[in-house]
Amino acid sequence: MTTVNVHEAKTHLSRLLVRAHAGEEIVIAKAGRPYARLVPLTPVKQRQPGIAKGRVTELFFDPLPEDELKDWGS
Repeated sequence: MTTVNVHEAKTHLSRLLVRAHAGEEIVIAKAGRPYARLVPLTPVKQRQPGIAKGRVTELFFDPLPEDELKDWGS
């Protein structure tokens, strides 16, 4: 884990982003105290269309019964 001050982070943001993307954790300090953490994002899993195909019946589109509607606070 690397710690850099705000001025250095602003000056070298592109380089720090490359390092964080490679898996390094970088702490940004303000007045010598940890202030923020720069870490890589976990990849977002792409949605796969059609995974519910055949699972949703026409019953899905019917209105909810009154006893269930009251639980929704409508």
